[in-house]
Amino acid sequence: MTLTTINLGPSLESALVSGHPWIYRNHLPRHRLTTGEWVRVEAGRAVAHGLYDGHGAIAVRLFSRETAPDDALIKRRVLDALELRRPLTERGDTDAYRLLYGEGDFLPAIVADRYGRFAVVKGYAASVRPLLPMVARTLGSALGLKGVVHRVEGDELEPLWGELPPPAESVLENGLRFHADLRRGQKTGLFLDQRDNRMLVRDLAAGRSVLNLFSYTGAFSVYALAGGAELAVSVDVAEGAVQEAAASVERNGLSVERHRALAADAFTFLPQAAERGERYGLVVLDPPALARNAEQRRRAQRAYLKLNRAAFRAVEPGGFLATSSCTSQISPEAFQRLVAEAAQAAGVRAQLVAERGQPLDHPVPASFPEGRYLKFLVYRVLPG
Repeated sequence: MTLTTINLGPSLESALVSGHPWIYRNHLPRHRLTTGEWVRVEAGRAVAHGLYDGHGAIAVRLFSRETAPDDALIKRRVLDALELRRPLTERGDTDAYRLLYGEGDFLPAIVADRYGRFAVVKGYAASVRPLLPMVARTLGSALGLKGVVHRVEGDELEPLWGELPPPAESVLENGLRFHADLRRGQKTGLFLDQRDNRMLVRDLAAGRSVLNLFSYTGAFSVYALAGGAELAVSVDVAEGAVQEAAASVERNGLSVERHRALAADAFTFLPQAAERGERYGLVVLDPPALARNAEQRRRAQRAYLKLNRAAFRAVEPGGFLATSSCTSQISPEAFQRLVAEAAQAAGVRAQLVAERGQPLDHPVPASFPEGRYLKFLVYRVLPG
């Protein structure tokens, strides 16, 4: 394969040597590249190979330093990713997890999630679209799936390999059962990255009342009730999510009398609950990403501060706050500082008892710290 070579100049040699997977558009010289074209990139003595994309801030996504990528390399990367996930694929109590995590598995902009008998693939750049059939064939054959689909704009599923899935696929996570909406669900169907953190909540929930904010389909509530919580309250602004949370509790044979599902905006519900003097033994705060780019970071910081201040006030003495952030523009250190400031503003003493991040199926390359987006902190809360 003969590739167009783009010279970035010697000043970017160290960036290329570091293994970072992105070349930004403002670093490219004049060129005639087209979307989906493989390109050879030079900077000083460093060389890498990647896919050009004509839209967005990221112009080239790098796949390899050693050789021009081909089908064999893409297949090998997919199989390498599956090898990492062997502890998950061999478990009998979990069949929903991330198979490919883009840059984390050295397959930039390509994500794939398993839901039982099916997998859903998403391409986050037009340039990677031609690679998806090879990815799908490899996943489907290696795992013995019934089908692999591409989730495109809206709620369409495009078959890439095998059969189309049903509207909702029943899956297991740590022995608990959930329904994944592969067409309309958030991300590719469910939020899979909190799997290990949900187990931590299960361990803390026994005998406690639990408030689950931004509950979506109620997974934290199901885990809490399975762990012996006296009460779990699921709060989400979407009526459909609240209904699914209630269905998930019933589906797992848990007490529906010990679960309340409320359709409400957590940004207003939480401060009002704190003002009313409501107190819970465990508050789970898991909002969606609050910033999509660096310009929105300050607004996100203010929102996290406000939410966590109110959440601390809603925890009974000796109880726990499990607070999370999936905003990649806020680092783990910055998030911890924000939560500490919120505890001070709430007038409580807080002890950090657990600090978690992403699970095995969301790896972060050493050269790509941006890939670490999930922060999950658990604090024990005492009176000021």
